[in-house]
Amino acid sequence: MWVAAVALSMLTALPLTLVVRDSVATQLGSSLRAEAVAGGVDYEWWQEFADQARGVERTFTPVIIGFAASLDAWSRLLDASPLPAPVAAALAIYLGGWIVLSGGVIERYSRRRPLHAVGFGSACGRTAGRLLRLALAAGMAYWILFTLVHSWLFDTWYVRLTRDVDAESTTAAWRLSCYLVFGALVAAVVTVVDYAKVRIVVEDRRSAVMALVAALRFIARHPSQVAGLWVLNGLALLVVMAVWAIIAPGVGDAGAGLWVRVLGTQLYLAVRIAIRLAALSSATALFQPSSR
Repeated sequence: MWVAAVALSMLTALPLTLVVRDSVATQLGSSLRAEAVAGGVDYEWWQEFADQARGVERTFTPVIIGFAASLDAWSRLLDASPLPAPVAAALAIYLGGWIVLSGGVIERYSRRRPLHAVGFGSACGRTAGRLLRLALAAGMAYWILFTLVHSWLFDTWYVRLTRDVDAESTTAAWRLSCYLVFGALVAAVVTVVDYAKVRIVVEDRRSAVMALVAALRFIARHPSQVAGLWVLNGLALLVVMAVWAIIAPGVGDAGAGLWVRVLGTQLYLAVRIAIRLAALSSATALFQPSSR
């Protein structure tokens, strides 16, 4: 399951990577600048490339280096920053593939025995339609969060609170409070949707709406267990991110070191996927004893 999830991530990103590669190759050609860029980072050339970048090429910025990429991703999430159209399309494809895979993943965790390829594929196919309907309902909730709620928090409430405040520390504290509130709301929606997925697969539910209602009932009956599990999974993610912040590679020369940095980054992403699978596994394990 982990290999399938990692492969889905890499295959989704590959077309965008090839587009950026071709754009860089076209711009550099066989010039002397190409040799300089191949030997290390040339920020002057990078700025020239960024100034004329379009579409997915606009993502090729210095923030892709090391831990800055993770910080940029979280910043985009909390600030509800729009993505370039090609990236948004790739993200939609990735999420759709992940939704289909999650049916087989939860089925495997709930049965606690190997399903093998045929059983796993059958579980994915059986629950795909229901999980996609659930994703549409969840999409409405996310749309409300990232448009209406985010706008009210940061464009109305935050502005009103800091209008007459001169101290930067105070405005920063209010900004952080808004981030925490918004992050908590996003986490709450993710948690409800995860337990709705579990109920659809484990109980063979056909209604996405009723699965959401049942998930809310389950969380209301077991608030401490659900919150504790969420904290444990969150801590696991924070530990991995903290370790990556320490060891994340920066700019270096070309050659073998370059491939070590690339493989290290891919390993970090693979561990992040493993944590996501662990979150689904633990949610399934928590739900099953209470469902008997």
